[in-house]
Amino acid sequence: MALHTTEVGGDPGGSLLVFCHGLFGQGRNWTGVAKALSDEHRSLLVDLPHHGRSSWPARVDYLDLADEVAAALPDDEPVTLVGHSMGGKVAMTLALRHPARVARLAVVDVAPTDYGGSSEFAAYVEAMQGLDLAAVHRRSDADEALTAAVPSPTVRSFLLQNLRRDGDDWRWQVDLDGLGSSLATISGWPADRLAGLTYDGPVLWVAGRESRYVQPAHVEAMQALFPRHRRVTVKGAGHWVHSEKPEVFVEVLRRFAAS
Repeated sequence: MALHTTEVGGDPGGSLLVFCHGLFGQGRNWTGVAKALSDEHRSLLVDLPHHGRSSWPARVDYLDLADEVAAALPDDEPVTLVGHSMGGKVAMTLALRHPARVARLAVVDVAPTDYGGSSEFAAYVEAMQGLDLAAVHRRSDADEALTAAVPSPTVRSFLLQNLRRDGDDWRWQVDLDGLGSSLATISGWPADRLAGLTYDGPVLWVAGRESRYVQPAHVEAMQALFPRHRRVTVKGAGHWVHSEKPEVFVEVLRRFAAS
């Protein structure tokens, strides 16, 4: 598979931060955070397979995704690995399977658990697939066409970052068919295939107080897999902690990366 990554320059003597985005995201979602930390760190922004400029494999599988990202990491420099939502599950899986490549792990608003599917994301896929791209002349046309199915302007803007002009036409730069048919896998967690593994490095969980994704019921599984973890809950933030409270998130990550 071809994995697209973007480097954000910083202090050449600083440690390397590697960022994994969530479902329907791209590596560039982390650009603001990476630039804010560039006085101390270099960053690698990853387009996960099925997203952005990376390839679309035959299946969506957390072990495959983790192994592909691991192959893009330096052999001789353990990294600070950061993952949000789906990217957080990729990052957790990578740390469990390739612990020598990860100096520390930051997981953003997701737990090692099966969430039992998501009708919300299924609705997003259906809306995006149903968009008549031939009728789109400007990005605003697509935004207007999605309004009924996706009322939130913030969510529409996030989804529409995947819409790309291709000559005179428009296309989705995301694997809607593959991701849409794999939502059960994406919302799940491959516990049986990771049985017996632990990651003993330092782990930081950053959760949004208004989010439902990290709950007290998840702590037992978090502790079993990641015994050296600690948790931070950000007030006034939901699932997209790093974009809703960027200054708080950057400071929390800065302290963790320096620990």
